Amino acid sequence: MDLHAQWNAFATLVVKEYNRIVRIWVQTIVPPAITMTLYFIIFGSLIGRRIGEMDGFNYMEFMAPGLIMLSVITNSYGNVVSSFFGAKFGRHVEEMLVSPMPNYLILWGHVAGGVVRGLFVGAVVTVVALFFTRLEVQHPWIVLTTVVLTAIVFSLGGFINAVFAKKFDDISIVPTFILTPLTYLGGVFYSISLLPEFWQKVSQANPILYMVNAFRYGVLGTSDIPIGTAYTIILAAIAVLYAASMYLLNRGIGIRE
Repeated sequence: MDLHAQWNAFATLVVKEYNRIVRIWVQTIVPPAITMTLYFIIFGSLIGRRIGEMDGFNYMEFMAPGLIMLSVITNSYGNVVSSFFGAKFGRHVEEMLVSPMPNYLILWGHVAGGVVRGLFVGAVVTVVALFFTRLEVQHPWIVLTTVVLTAIVFSLGGFINAVFAKKFDDISIVPTFILTPLTYLGGVFYSISLLPEFWQKVSQANPILYMVNAFRYGVLGTSDIPIGTAYTIILAAIAVLYAASMYLLNRGIGIRE
């Protein structure tokens, strides 16, 4: 399969994922916007007034980058796990596997779909945030790279979840029991400097903490974690998850069984 044909195959898969997101926008875009609006109203406007400042910013401003990243994480993960499992369930994933399309393009096509949805929802939540607070981006390049790399991480995670899922209930286990707790304990709503030293060290084992803080640094210029360390963790996560995804895809685990 020549390079031009590979590009056409990849572009077709990305367009399919994009059309899927746009076609059911009431399910993919609207619910996160409503949920995040409620977070801003309840945690930001009501509770935030009692909390006051955090790391030198009012609580609404401090919380906004965390909520934007929360929406990117959950939606990039959810898009790939539902899309690829749907392809497995409908048996049309086999058509891709027997085609000349390389496995890495199958993987990156689905990952690109997850990134697109993550960025879409992140942009919508950013607009929502601007109704409640003012955000002046301090480091645009860090904002852009962090949000894209994080979306890639969780798109790959969603792919692995979809590979092992055997029924629709299985695609909600990881988000419910692993992803959600790690996200809420990843510094979205608070600075880990408020925690006792022991729990600060425990929190540093949570990879989401590094992603949230890197994005917050890009927006506000403040972080609990060194930015270099955050990028190292994110890139390492991509490498590990990509290698695992390609191994599963090449071996046909959970697909050809």
